[in-house]
Amino acid sequence: METFYSLYPVFKHTHMTFVALSVLFFLVRFSLHLKQSPIMDTKFVKIAPHVIDTLLLLSGLVLCFCIKQYPFVDAWMTEKLGAVVAYIVLATIALKANRNKLFKVFAALGAISWIAYAAKLAVLKQAVVLG
Repeated sequence: METFYSLYPVFKHTHMTFVALSVLFFLVRFSLHLKQSPIMDTKFVKIAPHVIDTLLLLSGLVLCFCIKQYPFVDAWMTEKLGAVVAYIVLATIALKANRNKLFKVFAALGAISWIAYAAKLAVLKQAVVLG
């Protein structure tokens, strides 16, 4: 089991790579979506985000076990999970909502803001304390 914990840097960098890929691919798809590019209809563009995001979530799960901190147990991890859910919801709205471009741009900016907040939580490992 000691080997599992000694691989923390590998798990962490793998997770960070998938975060970067997810955000980069979202931004590329969003700009293609705004241009109404036919590239958006290709099989790769439709399947790749699901593969990337699945691997992102799996690598996050492995990290949870590696550092022994879990959502709904540790406050910062619960907030991070909420931020990731907000990112997914706003990114989906930005790409699929039947709204005008300005609305979609604000949804995309919101998605990026939430993922930046999740990154802040990952670095500081400290939840916002209310009250």
